[in-house]
Amino acid sequence: MALEKTPRQIVAALDDYVIGQNSAKRAVAVALYNRYRRHQLNEQLQKDITPKNLLMIGPTGVGKTEIARRLATIVNAPFVKVEATKFTEVGYVGRDVEAMVRDLADAAVAIEEKAAYDRVRGQALKEANKKLIRLLAPGEKKQQKQNNNNMMQMMNQLMSGQLPAPEEEQPEKVSDQVLNERLDLAEKLDRGLLENREVTIKVEEAKKKNPMMDTMGTMGVDMGDMLSSLSPQRKVSRTLPVKEARELLVRQYSEKLVDRDQLQQQALQRAQDDGIIFIDEIDKLTSKQQRNSGEVSREGVQRDILPIVEGSQVNTKYGPLDTSHVLFIGSGAFAQTKPSDLIPELQGRFPIRVELDDLTKEDFIAILTEPHTALIKQYVALVGADGVKLTFTKEAIDKIAAVANEVNKTSDNIGARRLATILEKVLEEVLFDGPDMQMGEIMITEQYVADRIDEIAADRDLSKYIL
Repeated sequence: MALEKTPRQIVAALDDYVIGQNSAKRAVAVALYNRYRRHQLNEQLQKDITPKNLLMIGPTGVGKTEIARRLATIVNAPFVKVEATKFTEVGYVGRDVEAMVRDLADAAVAIEEKAAYDRVRGQALKEANKKLIRLLAPGEKKQQKQNNNNMMQMMNQLMSGQLPAPEEEQPEKVSDQVLNERLDLAEKLDRGLLENREVTIKVEEAKKKNPMMDTMGTMGVDMGDMLSSLSPQRKVSRTLPVKEARELLVRQYSEKLVDRDQLQQQALQRAQDDGIIFIDEIDKLTSKQQRNSGEVSREGVQRDILPIVEGSQVNTKYGPLDTSHVLFIGSGAFAQTKPSDLIPELQGRFPIRVELDDLTKEDFIAILTEPHTALIKQYVALVGADGVKLTFTKEAIDKIAAVANEVNKTSDNIGARRLATILEKVLEEVLFDGPDMQMGEIMITEQYVADRIDEIAADRDLSKYIL
């Protein structure tokens, strides 16, 4: 595991996206860096040192999920977020807890795949451009000799694993005229003069979702690969601009240049060493949350999760994945329950407890303005797409933060998510009329905000529905 950032640097990177919650940031940064430290030790010690899983406690909208999600992107680690309430106890119809590990394997494969494709992109790009030139200036297909034993030949090819070449790759006769045309096209392609010219290519038909495939995946069998090895994937024709067709062709050639088996094994290792599973709403699994005896046993789901968090092998379609060194982050509001309501064995597997603070008016002001993707910046960019310049006065931002803070106190506390609700109401007319304005400037003042939400915020019954 190569980790370039120290705990202090990880916290600094999180500060760009999450306001406040310093204790939570420090805890996750240390937990992450400890994994890097583990890799510096001898092999025996590495096996014995397990991750110190975290339990984040705090109301909704204070940054629990954002911290975990940003943490994964900072270190480019496989990351999966799951809702604890979506799982059911073994024996009931529903999603079993092992599904989160299979999702982690998929996330790891996606990361490894991108890295592998980036490495071979140069070669794949050359092949894609050659293919585009052949498609834009096709030669004459050579007549294939008829064979009375076509069926027998096809069966022999299938048995030997050698499929016949696709139609577009069949030998062709190239005249001098076509050759000159291809040379001219190659020059134009290099100069970027053909990017918007349309070309027809054949691509593999999108795979349809099949529940049976997923079921087989739980047993470590990839039925998709098995079936594709028996018969060629059906291809469909698509007419696209050259710049779009090129990317599809680059993808096709990249798949041929990459060793798929090696990629999947590296992905499994990466998931085992660097994977992060974020279990949200874990507080909903406590027995006190159970409303009646007819519900699926929440305690049973806890007991199903326990062996995965402790460390066990889970079959995926890429092979078995050992969860012994996967970092688990539990999260919950624990408003009506407490961590001690979880079964003792599961409590012990989340030794680091971090309580996140309620957000204040000052936090809301910072959330609106400071992060790279702050809400105000998002809306300014969205309205700017219509050619309209949107600006907010300091007093207007202060007013929005004050209303969000007050509504959270008098209604359900949904944290920073309240800001998005209020901004949508404040900017309702701007967002509706923006495309028709085409140009201009709109300034959002304190009075503008007050005119649109003061009356709603003052009426508690109304604010529950609108804000």
